[in-house]
Amino acid sequence: MKITIIGTGYVGLVTGACLAEIGHDVFCLDVDPRKIEILNNGGVPIHEPGLQEMIARTRAARRITFSTDVAASVAHGDVQFIAVGTPPDEDGSADLQYVLEAARNIGRTMNGFKVIVDKSTVPVGTAQRVRAVIAEELAKRGLADSEQHRFSVVSNPEFLKEGAAVDDFMRPDRIVLGSDEDEAGLRARELMKRLYAPFNRNHERTLHMDVRSAEFTKYAANAMLATRISFMNEMSNLADRVGADIESVRRGIGSDPRIGYHFLYAGCGYGGSCFPKDVQALIRTASESGHNLRILEAVEEVNDKQKDVLVQKITARLGDDLRGRTFAVWGLAFKPNTDDMREAPSRRVIAELLARGAQVRAYDPVAVTEARRVFELDLHDTPEQLARLSFASTQDETLTGADALVIVTEWKEFKSPDFVYLKSVLKSPLIFDGRNLYEPDAMTELGIDYHSIGRPYAQPSELPAGA
Repeated sequence: MKITIIGTGYVGLVTGACLAEIGHDVFCLDVDPRKIEILNNGGVPIHEPGLQEMIARTRAARRITFSTDVAASVAHGDVQFIAVGTPPDEDGSADLQYVLEAARNIGRTMNGFKVIVDKSTVPVGTAQRVRAVIAEELAKRGLADSEQHRFSVVSNPEFLKEGAAVDDFMRPDRIVLGSDEDEAGLRARELMKRLYAPFNRNHERTLHMDVRSAEFTKYAANAMLATRISFMNEMSNLADRVGADIESVRRGIGSDPRIGYHFLYAGCGYGGSCFPKDVQALIRTASESGHNLRILEAVEEVNDKQKDVLVQKITARLGDDLRGRTFAVWGLAFKPNTDDMREAPSRRVIAELLARGAQVRAYDPVAVTEARRVFELDLHDTPEQLARLSFASTQDETLTGADALVIVTEWKEFKSPDFVYLKSVLKSPLIFDGRNLYEPDAMTELGIDYHSIGRPYAQPSELPAGA
């Protein structure tokens, strides 16, 4: 089938590459010529494991094309995936300007039946707005009643985890399709069934429903996962106060099959492009409908406060005035296996350390370039603070002469460091672990002053009292 993907961000690139991988003829459109130039030169503008290799294979097989030509993109695909960004607006609602502009471009130039697929995460009712925009453009062309120019809008939300998006797409646990029951909608359903047939050979993974339910499903899924994270962070803060170990609690409750282990790790808050934005958008949608989502309002509040917990532990141990102190920071991206800095907890942690006068040396396996760009924007009005932030090329490079190590992202390479070396180069054996990578008892035996999230603190015996 001929497929058009509008937008080459995480969702668009992964969708386009994976559909090309299984044999479809894919045209990827983006209005950003810089992105298209990178892709046509063999690069990838985002970090996603396995994606660059897949794009290289499909380009060599001539099954994927990258272009800024809007008219060519509309002419190419029988199925038009809209996978553009939906950033939060000032009031927290999803900004649909890019989605609607994509729809408008389709209506301006389409000839023949088209299936328009909302792949972007969009609020309930967006398909109706997309449909209206396309109909308006067709009417301007005098084609409102043209049988040749019929179309259908389908909701097909993505469920991709950054860092595992390729695998998630190629091995989906479900494919949600929302379509209408009219003639055009049934025709669209058949086309989408053909499109996704390779993923349903072992067993049927497609869930068919109405369009609004499909739109709602994506938001509800992300809101549930965000709720689990905030719940565990609330429990970890209480565990700190009552002397319980949140890791033992996690194993205890996760063993219940009704609960399970996924998204039950305490830490320094969630970030990224999905959970913060989607929780806000769902709260806004509820407000516009005259309803309050009290649980999600609490989820958002808990997550915002959780990003300060690590710095609170640092200041409780070292004092509010951190002038003259140097901190090694491991992990900048909001999660491992991505370079995404959107809403990353590291941004709050580092900003707070700098505001208190500290020097920060930071390292991340893939996100340093993006982090440098982000912090230049974040700290634009405080150049003196920006001057105290530097980036290292290795994790060990951050340590020499630092007063403490601060862990913010749980990259695999941070899980088994050389603790003997670490102790020898830090000014003092002090670790603040925002992801609970190490066992407190083991750290105590090594003589490391170790502070984690929601687990009992035991002062190492070789440290003098009050050190």
